[in-house]
Amino acid sequence: MSKLKILVSLTTNDNDYQIEQANSAEVAARKLAVDMQIVYADNDAINQSTQILKAIQGSPDERPNAIVFEPVGGTALPQVARAAVSSGIAWAVLNRDANYIPELRLSSKTPVFSVSSDHVEIGRIQGRQCCALLPRGGSVLYIQGPSENSAAKERTAGMQEAKHSNIHLTMLKGQWTEESSLRSVRSWLKLSTSQKAPIDLVAAQDDSMAVGARKAFQELTVESERDRWLSLPFLGCDGLPKTGQSWVRSGLLTATIFIPPNAGQAISMLVDALNYGKVLPERAITTASSVPPIEALRPLK
Repeated sequence: MSKLKILVSLTTNDNDYQIEQANSAEVAARKLAVDMQIVYADNDAINQSTQILKAIQGSPDERPNAIVFEPVGGTALPQVARAAVSSGIAWAVLNRDANYIPELRLSSKTPVFSVSSDHVEIGRIQGRQCCALLPRGGSVLYIQGPSENSAAKERTAGMQEAKHSNIHLTMLKGQWTEESSLRSVRSWLKLSTSQKAPIDLVAAQDDSMAVGARKAFQELTVESERDRWLSLPFLGCDGLPKTGQSWVRSGLLTATIFIPPNAGQAISMLVDALNYGKVLPERAITTASSVPPIEALRPLK
């Protein structure tokens, strides 16, 4: 049995979850004796499309047997997916619902599937965290992922569904990175309305964006203002042991949500399908959980 070649395309190497995705893939590849290459798209959908197409169009002896990718943009690259499958390359999408998957599964025998967290439920968990901390209501500075990203949209929908009506959101945008959140909060702080905003809590859809927000507040030159912002609870998502969970233990974050990395799971599923003929489900779901448990969170007021 020849050694499988798998290309893993991730969004950026400047995000703790994406770094852990890479680690997850590397562990699985070593365990399963897979020849794996990881490429990063630098948060650029066109760059990601170009990188993957280059691999698809390579010579047959260099072409991967499968592609695992976490989309940057909102479309999950349907044309690239079709090009891969038509070349006999298996296709696995991470953390995104791709509406073309059922069609490709019907038209091809090569494995096509997705592995995702339930992003609506992740948003609900963060909404419940906000309710536990603000049982009488309040205002939340809410830092979302990119507008076109379905995971960001679904997390927002879950948050809106789970939070109480007396909890109000002020929404900012980030790009799943600490630096993008730092810039977004810096810009917001320059607005006169931010000085009067009665914010009780800061929640971000990603741990690194929560930390970026904290850094923006640390830059404030008026000590009383700086101390007021930094005394607020900060919530994140991803909850990886070395970052989010560590930041909760140190007090940098009040809570996070553990979202298991799934690149390694996708590689394992591909090996089962390509080497052993296992029929894969159209979609596999991982389970997220609050860190600490929601019942352990104490009300602020």
